[in-house]
Amino acid sequence: MSVFHLSVVTPDRMFFDGEAERVIVHTVSGDVGILKGHAKYVSVLGIGALRIKTADGERIAALAEGFIKADKDKTLILASACEWNHEIDVSRAKRAEEAARRQLEAAKDTAEQAAAEARLKRALNRLRLAE
Repeated sequence: MSVFHLSVVTPDRMFFDGEAERVIVHTVSGDVGILKGHAKYVSVLGIGALRIKTADGERIAALAEGFIKADKDKTLILASACEWNHEIDVSRAKRAEEAARRQLEAAKDTAEQAAAEARLKRALNRLRLAE
């Protein structure tokens, strides 16, 4: 299978920088697959899974919002946060879920409610993808 260069960058680190055969990422419009030779593409990313297929197999990460820019030879993902599924601290994610649920119940306005809902979605995504 043909490969292309993939870079996944978060504010904390270069999360992934290498050759990929396929990338599947969750955008605000749904899941999108990227292969070598993809038409120019830019989209906003939602909270969801990032699946990277390399010659060594598929790796899965929990991704929390950002942007993707793809063209025929390279793809760049800028993410607020990204974490390999096997590195997820399940107990920490459960605590984050519980805190987000409490914040959602206590929300006084739509802004607080939206922020709590986003925190809850991130926590649930991490729990769903944890091994």
